[in-house]
Amino acid sequence: MKSSNYQRRFYRDWVGNKHVCSEYVVVKETDLQILTDRPVDKDFIKDRVGVYRREIENYIDKDRRFLTALKPIEVELNAPLIVSKMSKASKLANVGPMAAVAGAIAGFLGRDLLKKGYKNIIIENGGDIFLKTTKPCVIGIYAGRSKIWNKLGLKIKAKDTPLGIATSSATLGHSLSFGSADSVTILARDASLADSVATAVCNRVKSKEDLSPALNFARSIKGVCGAVIILKNNLISWGRLEFVK
Repeated sequence: MKSSNYQRRFYRDWVGNKHVCSEYVVVKETDLQILTDRPVDKDFIKDRVGVYRREIENYIDKDRRFLTALKPIEVELNAPLIVSKMSKASKLANVGPMAAVAGAIAGFLGRDLLKKGYKNIIIENGGDIFLKTTKPCVIGIYAGRSKIWNKLGLKIKAKDTPLGIATSSATLGHSLSFGSADSVTILARDASLADSVATAVCNRVKSKEDLSPALNFARSIKGVCGAVIILKNNLISWGRLEFVK
C-alpha cells in the first residue's frame, strides 16, 4: 500500500480538538485520526478499514499493475467500488491508481460515518482528509522548509462540505514524488480525486516556472474546487479560498 516505515504524524499535535471526540486507529499502513461530534466505535472503524484494505489487496493479487503502475490502468467491470473509485480518480489526474489510496479510504470511511448519523467528521489519513462539518473550521497547511508559510490555514465553510482535502509534498513524508514542491493542497468533492490530483500536481512542479502550468492543470479537472501550491517562498492558488493565519 505505501511505505510501511512508520512516520509520526507530528502535525496531529497541532489539532485543536477541545470540543470534539478524537480517536486514533491504525490498521497496517493505514494510520487515521478521526474527529467527530460523538465517540466512534473503534471496532467498527477497524472492521471497515479492514474491508477496504482487503478489497484493494485482493485486487492487487489479481492484477499487480494496480499496485505498481504510475499511469492509469483499466480495472474489471466487477471490481470493488473502492478499486473503481481509485481507478476513475487516477484517470482524471493521469497518475497510478494507488495515488488515490489514502484519500479513498478516508472518503469511504467518512461516508460510513455519515450513514451512522454523525454530523461533524474529520478523517485524516496521512495528510489526506475527508471533511463534513456543520460549522466553519480551519485546515492548516504545513510546507516544511518554507517557514514563511508557517501557521497558514484555509477556512472551510460548512456549506462547502462534504469535501476531500489532500496535501502532497516532494520534500516531506515518504510518498513517491517526481517534483520539488514543498506543498500541494487540493480541495475536491471526492477525497480520492483530491489525493490523485495532489500527487499529479506535485509531480509537475520542479521550478518556479512550473507553478502556473501546474495550477492550470488542477483547475482543468472536473470535481476540483481549489488548489494551493507552495515552492519555497512562492505560493500560488486558485478557487474560492479564504486564507487565515
